[in-house]
Amino acid sequence: MHVPDGFINAPVSVAAGAVAATAVAVSLRGARRELDERTAPLAGLVAAFIFAVQMLNFPVAAGTSGHLLGGALAAILVGPYTGVLCVSVVLLMQGILFADGGLTALGVNISNMAVVTVVVAYAVFRGLLKVLPAGRRSVTVAAFAGALLSVPGAAVMFTLFYALGGTTDVSLGKVFTAMVGVHVLIGIGEAVITAATVGAVIAVRPDLVHGARGLAVPLKLRVDGELVDAPAPTPAAVPAAARSTRAVWATGLVTALVLAGFVSYYASSSPDGLEKVAADKGIDAKAEEHAAAGSPLADYSVKDVSDARLSGGLAGVIGVGATVLVGTGVFWTVRRRRAQDLTATSTAAPTVR
Repeated sequence: MHVPDGFINAPVSVAAGAVAATAVAVSLRGARRELDERTAPLAGLVAAFIFAVQMLNFPVAAGTSGHLLGGALAAILVGPYTGVLCVSVVLLMQGILFADGGLTALGVNISNMAVVTVVVAYAVFRGLLKVLPAGRRSVTVAAFAGALLSVPGAAVMFTLFYALGGTTDVSLGKVFTAMVGVHVLIGIGEAVITAATVGAVIAVRPDLVHGARGLAVPLKLRVDGELVDAPAPTPAAVPAAARSTRAVWATGLVTALVLAGFVSYYASSSPDGLEKVAADKGIDAKAEEHAAAGSPLADYSVKDVSDARLSGGLAGVIGVGATVLVGTGVFWTVRRRRAQDLTATSTAAPTVR
């Protein structure tokens, strides 16, 4: 659902940019409460994983494909504020390096694919956890439902942007029906990928899943014939191997590299939902060439590498590497800022009245 330049007029694109900038600013502040020394590097990995999986277009209907948006997955794994930042980093890297998603439409894309997907998915996710039995299976079910609804939610937001600033004269009803219809199907794929990934991480390290916090069942001890809660172990009592995220990080990075560098070659070549609707309804009549169309990585291929498999694989690997570096840098900076704020607060001298 990467909106190109020219679909939405300049005034609405500027307004969307202001909305997106505000959302990112709020998320930078909120992410300080979500990130710690373990989750900061994992957030960069989540961004890289989303980048990789977005290269894997899957067929959803005749001549149409879809791909992961990632807002639901990021919000559940690392938190909603951090999730907005994860998807925003991915969109920025895609727009600058790969000419995917217009640069003037970056605000529209962040609003659609980062903000709306996170808000819808996390609201549904948290709402379901309140009524479902506490447990890991409920987290996976709630993740499926949140991801499923987040994609048509983003389609509705695009329709709203088009209603306010579309550059072509196409019936709003036709745009709404076509966008929501195809993106409900894409949402099923989003839900399967999100639930499978969240379930896999929960099975290995539930302590690293933001949406699963608070689900740990306390150990029971029998004292004088009665079951009582055992005292929670202190951080020092937990083995270093159990606290470390290195294995998870390495596994996730290798997985992302394999998906982007090898599996992506077998992705569907059909246009995605927005591209298909735009071509069928004429929304793309005033589409503009991407400002980064001359990039050596444009269209997810390395310039001057003639072998399609090698070209696409190299581009995917470069994209994953660039995204994990930029994302980790952003999240470590946010984490350090939080640490500095906490230090300043704890060392501030009390005011004498």
